[in-house]
Amino acid sequence: MKESNKALLVIDVQNGMFLDSDPVFQGEELLTKIQMLISKARSKNIPIFYVQHNEGKDEILEPGTQGWLIHPSILPNDLDTIIQKKTPDSFFETTLKQELDKKKIEEIILTGIQTDLCVDTTCRRAFSLGYKVTLVKDAHSTWGSQDLTAIQIINHHNSILRWFSSVKHSDEIQFE
Repeated sequence: MKESNKALLVIDVQNGMFLDSDPVFQGEELLTKIQMLISKARSKNIPIFYVQHNEGKDEILEPGTQGWLIHPSILPNDLDTIIQKKTPDSFFETTLKQELDKKKIEEIILTGIQTDLCVDTTCRRAFSLGYKVTLVKDAHSTWGSQDLTAIQIINHHNSILRWFSSVKHSDEIQFE
């Protein structure tokens, strides 16, 4: 079987997700894992797609604000593609599918924020569009809710999203 064309997808890893007052769960560990994946992908010339969420005026992810910017520890380079979105679905009313198709991508390695919204929705949608999806189980994160801790939400999604993806630890990810 032919090796599929892979891409790394980094969803919503923006400054506003790392506020001191309400940081994403294990944010520093998340950044370290994503940095490692970016480094591995770049070393093998694997395309990297950053998805950047856009909120309305005076929101934390308002375009052009400090919170909206991609986190400085994982900045894109000139070869990377940045996709703008307004909903949890990275494909809905964006250019993501067209950009993936241009590069003949068949497999998406999925990382980012927020496990229970943008990561979940994008994972399911990518599967429905026919992509092979690998969810990096230790490279996505969220916040706790009134009913569940962040780790409970992450673990639940790692279990449920196996129906739509191959769920792997970051150390298991191979870019070839």
